Amino acid sequence: MAKKAPTDASTGALTDSASPAPALPALPDSYEAALAELEQLVARMEAGALPLDQLLVSYRRGAQLLGHCRQRLEAVEAQVKLLEDGQLKPWDAA
Repeated sequence: MAKKAPTDASTGALTDSASPAPALPALPDSYEAALAELEQLVARMEAGALPLDQLLVSYRRGAQLLGHCRQRLEAVEAQVKLLEDGQLKPWDAA
């Protein structure tokens, strides 16, 4: 019976059991700071100049930042719904 490659239980991604993944830095306090860091990461990744190991670390950090931004937006949306009596009303740009 062939052995399966180890995977991360939370993401299903392959893991390298020989070397543990480096710890990622703490998440920024604000949505804006997280978004700015995410944009910088994407720009560096799209430039194609990162070595493979750094590319993987950058991808993991980007996924972490994206999740953080989504959570912050969902929290704000929930607060707006409370303020609008449970109904999310369309944004009036006027």
